[in-house]
Amino acid sequence: MKKFELRRGALCSEARAPQRRGARARVFSILAAVAVATTASIVGQPAGAAFAIDYPTWSDVQNARSNESAKQAEITRIKDFLSQLADKVSDTQAAEKARGDEYQEAQLEFDEANYKAQQLQLQADEAQVTADESKLRAGQLAAKLSRSGSGDVSAALFFDGESAADLLAQLGMASKITDQSAGIYEKATADQNTAQSLTDQAVVAKDALEELAAAAETALAAATKAAAAATAALEEQQENEAVLQAQLRVLVENRAATEADYSAGVRAREAEAAKVAAAKAQAIAAAEAAQAAASAAAAPAPQRSSGGGGGGGGSATASGGAASSSTGWVRPSSGHVSSSYGYRVNPYSGAYAFHAGTDVGAGCGFPIYAAASGNVTYSGWNGGYGNYISINHGGGVQTSYAHIVSGGLLAGVGQSVSAGQLIALVGTTGGSTGCHLHFEVRQGGSTVDPVQFLRGRGVPF
Repeated sequence: MKKFELRRGALCSEARAPQRRGARARVFSILAAVAVATTASIVGQPAGAAFAIDYPTWSDVQNARSNESAKQAEITRIKDFLSQLADKVSDTQAAEKARGDEYQEAQLEFDEANYKAQQLQLQADEAQVTADESKLRAGQLAAKLSRSGSGDVSAALFFDGESAADLLAQLGMASKITDQSAGIYEKATADQNTAQSLTDQAVVAKDALEELAAAAETALAAATKAAAAATAALEEQQENEAVLQAQLRVLVENRAATEADYSAGVRAREAEAAKVAAAKAQAIAAAEAAQAAASAAAAPAPQRSSGGGGGGGGSATASGGAASSSTGWVRPSSGHVSSSYGYRVNPYSGAYAFHAGTDVGAGCGFPIYAAASGNVTYSGWNGGYGNYISINHGGGVQTSYAHIVSGGLLAGVGQSVSAGQLIALVGTTGGSTGCHLHFEVRQGGSTVDPVQFLRGRGVPF
């Protein structure tokens, strides 16, 4: 009974929502289209050539030293270039965040509407089964009444005295059956009306999905382009800033450029690259150590239990994602399930809203593994999801990983990854109250319960 009441409540909410949802869908569609235009205006050209600047050569610097006005002009030009590089990085990173926010909003709008449409269709199917059963019962009663009323009642009363009392009793029963049949017919009609109403609502909800899906797709394209532009801007700055600073020092100090000046940029770039690589290696080592410690702590658990669903968050959830099942799927991270798929009270916003994935309570800096082999389709900021990675596994299946720690995106767009490969580190970016992995699975564009999906592929969760 409680389940039915909850569904009726959801139905009432859905009945009031179509116009509001349609309007929001149009807003998101327009917003996403504007996002593309905004990104284009910031970026200009595709990522590789977006920041092609006619930088000064060392010959330009040397020649400028012979004339004070030329030297000052060159100093100004180099400072302008340095400022442009910094502005490009700032602008593109801001655009990346804005587009990522819009992408997450549009995707969540689609996911929630899609889930509601699926639930409405399920309710419509169930209601139709009930209506068919009611109509069958009504038809059976109609047939029974028809058969019982086929004789001559008056003749039976006058000429068959022995059975008169029995016949009167039957007539009294028939009267009751007639009253009952009227109620059954009314119920059959009401059940059919309910089924039709639910079916109509499901159709309206599904029609709205096309617009929402288009908005999400457009927003994704804008976010992907913005993320690529931000990456290109940062690489451009790292590639040229050291050389420009070295050239500027030569002009400001008014001295001849030395071989050390020429190689200053090279050395600076190498040092920066080594620093980044060392930091990443340290983070990965720390994640692997934390994972190993968690696995060691959980090792005795399988000996105390033969498995199944009674162990809670013990051995099954601490196994990590390195070991692959025979189906080619793995667990994306260790930790207990802290929040399941479906509607819930969002711990960050306090709102009752659809939760499109499963939260895994892994520790800060813990490794996140690719749940299966595939290609990375998104790696960057995604609104309330924070730093986010999405992988296309083929066959209409995608997985996504959210709230990744800053600096913890270890796989980029276009990269091919294998099942169990380290792709990120657990964090608490975006709308998060603590370190955890938000893990999603999509089939044909629709979200599904990740726990049930992986269990169906032999992966304990």
